[in-house]
Amino acid sequence: MKLSERLNRLAPSATLAMSQKSSEMKAQGIDVINMSVGEPDFNTPDHIKNAGKKAIDENFSTYSPVPGYPDLRKAVSNKLKQENGLEYSPSEILVSNGAKQSVCNTVMALVNDGEEVIIPAPYWVSYPQMVLLAGGKPVFIEATFEQNFKITPEQLEAAITPKTRMLILCSPSNPTGSVYSKEELKALADVITKHDDLFVISDEIYEHINYVGKHESIAQFDGMKERTIIVNGVSKAYAMTGWRIGYIAAPEWIVSGCNKLQGQYTSGPCSISQKAAVAAYEASQECVETMRKAFEKRRDLIVRLAKEIPGLEVNTPNGAFYLFPKCSSFFGKKTEDGKVIANSTDLAMYLLETGHVATVGGDAFGSPECFRMSYATSDENIIEAMRRIKESLAKLS
Repeated sequence: MKLSERLNRLAPSATLAMSQKSSEMKAQGIDVINMSVGEPDFNTPDHIKNAGKKAIDENFSTYSPVPGYPDLRKAVSNKLKQENGLEYSPSEILVSNGAKQSVCNTVMALVNDGEEVIIPAPYWVSYPQMVLLAGGKPVFIEATFEQNFKITPEQLEAAITPKTRMLILCSPSNPTGSVYSKEELKALADVITKHDDLFVISDEIYEHINYVGKHESIAQFDGMKERTIIVNGVSKAYAMTGWRIGYIAAPEWIVSGCNKLQGQYTSGPCSISQKAAVAAYEASQECVETMRKAFEKRRDLIVRLAKEIPGLEVNTPNGAFYLFPKCSSFFGKKTEDGKVIANSTDLAMYLLETGHVATVGGDAFGSPECFRMSYATSDENIIEAMRRIKESLAKLS
């Protein structure tokens, strides 16, 4: 009854674990507000759903090509050109079962045993686990609260060694909502292009949930397109998390390698979802802007309420739908039954058990002094959740 060493290297997803615990409490009749999962609370727009229904009626029910249908890859190619000013042919695009698989495919295809992958912390919980799965070594750069959770070129240069194979960059960021400006990305690109065989996974899944203007990709700079793997998909922008469609845009030799890998363990993504994704990219983008505006309004609301809670330090995120406040002032305090809050995971569990609000401790994201709240929920839920959090934290002594 022994699992493989490969599997034993991995930790379970903290975000999914907290979401499951909150679901269990809800099943017991407890009124839990779940702010632990990064998922839009909107329904998939009707024109996209209708495209999925049409695909069923037209019998798109057989295996799809491993890299995705040609019309979807063409739609992604057009999107990248029109929205990002980047030229990718359909042969440089691979569609996968969600952006999570896109990231994992790339890590598995490029990272050898013992090679290093630089991951700015805070990071999305799955990045280091994927590197470990590939036999690589995660190397973390701390991007502090005071830096607005963004690494500097100097930090990046100091972290690069002869064993460095890859940097994973996420902007807009999960879990912090930080967004790298064009100037900041250019400064990082200047460091990267000085080093041979150094690649970048640019996770841009939150591209359209951006409150500071045009999205910027690190692939735009001289010398970067040939060493950048853009990861994106339909989940966040179009409220299509369950449809499971992500993609990479990358040099053809990398796409070919990921295609070879994907062909051995999942084959092509869902045929119906792909046809829906074509409609998402080719139809009016008004729905994307409507949701973005709603998220921005919620961002303003949760930031205002969080800043009213004594002991929390709060920045203003410029993208995504997460708040990542600093909560270390509560460490060492005791609950009413005498338990000591030792870290942010303890604090998140306390807020769930006492305030019935599900959040995620920053330990899981490589930033133990903070915790993550998703504001992809209604204004009413945000207001009530922040009231409960404020009341619960006031009870600590």
